[in-house]
Amino acid sequence: MLALLAEVTEPDKTWFYIAGIVLVIWAFGLFLLGMRSAKWPDNLGGERMVITISVLLVAATMGAAVATS
Repeated sequence: MLALLAEVTEPDKTWFYIAGIVLVIWAFGLFLLGMRSAKWPDNLGGERMVITISVLLVAATMGAAVATS
């Protein structure tokens, strides 16, 4: 009975799936922009913004994975 109850209370993984999908879409968008222009992003501010957003998305996905495990 306890094993059945433990299976029922498994955490919801919706946030992990959402964060993962957003991360994949971001990565694919970066791929497309990078393939279109060899100089993209063309300034240091744009480069830092892309890095910051990427790090935040990866951290959110990792946090959601840990929280829902």
